[in-house]
Amino acid sequence: MTDLGYLCRCCGERHEGMPFSYGPTAPAQWRDELADDERSMLDSDLCIIEARFFYVRGRIVIPVLDAEPEFDWLVWVSLSRPNFERMLDVWTTPGREQEPPYFGWLCTELPVYPATTLSLKTHVHTQRVGKRPHIELEATDHPLAVEQRTGITLSRVQEFAELLLHPDA
Repeated sequence: MTDLGYLCRCCGERHEGMPFSYGPTAPAQWRDELADDERSMLDSDLCIIEARFFYVRGRIVIPVLDAEPEFDWLVWVSLSRPNFERMLDVWTTPGREQEPPYFGWLCTELPVYPATTLSLKTHVHTQRVGKRPHIELEATDHPLAVEQRTGITLSRVQEFAELLLHPDA
């Protein structure tokens, strides 16, 4: 295995190990005061806001062309109530990966992109029990959608690390 440490262009220090996954713990619409609302809940996989808005956390997988492993964004996607309820119905059911994909809207802002990532159209592909859903973006010219289709280099992964670990640089 190649040493994936890197010399950071922001702080000038060497960081051991390249992070290959990032993502917020809540959808962009979540507010801390919702934790006290009995109609709202947030855990590591699911979120409900005011019993009206429904979210699931999944992975946007991006191939890394010149290294292993793949890179992924851990993101939140809104689902309709019927799709969210169906997802819950099969949450622990073996074979759930046979479910058709659910339509959703991306509800995570990824600040490394020049255009907002909020409200991009997605398809949520359920994976086997214990695995996060795979999030497929609609094939548009948004840089995130392009990177999902075409892949990125290790240099781009390093750029993500520098931008996210040193946001004020």
